[in-house]
Amino acid sequence: MRGALRRLVRSPRGLVGLALIVLVVFGAIFAPWLTPYGPLDQDLLHTVQAPSASHWLGTDQFGRDVLSRLLFGARISLIAGFVSVTIGAVLGILVGLLAGFYGGYVDSLLMAANDILLGFRTYLMAIMVVAILGPSLLNLTVAIGLSTFPQFARMVRSEVLSARERDFVEAARALGARDAALMLRHVLPQVMAPLVVMATFFVATAIVVQSSLSFLGLGSPPPTPSWGLMISQARTYIMAAPWLPTIPGLAIMVTVLGFNLLGDTLRDILDPRLHT
Repeated sequence: MRGALRRLVRSPRGLVGLALIVLVVFGAIFAPWLTPYGPLDQDLLHTVQAPSASHWLGTDQFGRDVLSRLLFGARISLIAGFVSVTIGAVLGILVGLLAGFYGGYVDSLLMAANDILLGFRTYLMAIMVVAILGPSLLNLTVAIGLSTFPQFARMVRSEVLSARERDFVEAARALGARDAALMLRHVLPQVMAPLVVMATFFVATAIVVQSSLSFLGLGSPPPTPSWGLMISQARTYIMAAPWLPTIPGLAIMVTVLGFNLLGDTLRDILDPRLHT
């Protein structure tokens, strides 16, 4: 772990990605103290104003402060990203561990169901779930988590198939360790490195999916300060006030770039073949 941290500190790409993530998280946590305006406060006398000293990023069509909505919108995106990936990773670990460890009929049954779910792309699965449950942040987060867990399950299964045949697992089994102990104490730790890397990339994917579906009206309902919803509501003002859709679009780009840069660096750091 110390070696991994040293390599992360020495990586400009990783530091840039980490700095971008920290910046977004900082803005989301301290949003109420970074702007004097609430994300829902309207000022109909000052609508669609350009960035100024009183409103650093301007105002939207309802006179709401864009900076305030941007910072509070970061909370929506980060919650959707982290919670949905947590749901997908937990379900994927459960399915992948059972399928890879036991093999046979258990593996065939679970992977057959997993392959069926893989046939539904992330957006299609999310749209189906949201259409059934209704548009809301909770439903959208659950939908993204359900759409990502088959990919986690397949990755975990492939790692477990390799880890279960290693000598230390066979030794623990010979000493009488139960299946649950073998999976949780000896096999699962071998899966954590690629799982962390995959989860980092999937947080970025979840943020893009959440923003896209919010743009389509399948996410948090108005007037929630969601980045995708901000772009959707501002698209009619793209010629008169180009900053309105551009600013939340740049926020999405910076956040996704940060997670992708960090994921690339973690993949290089945690790959033992690169440090032998």
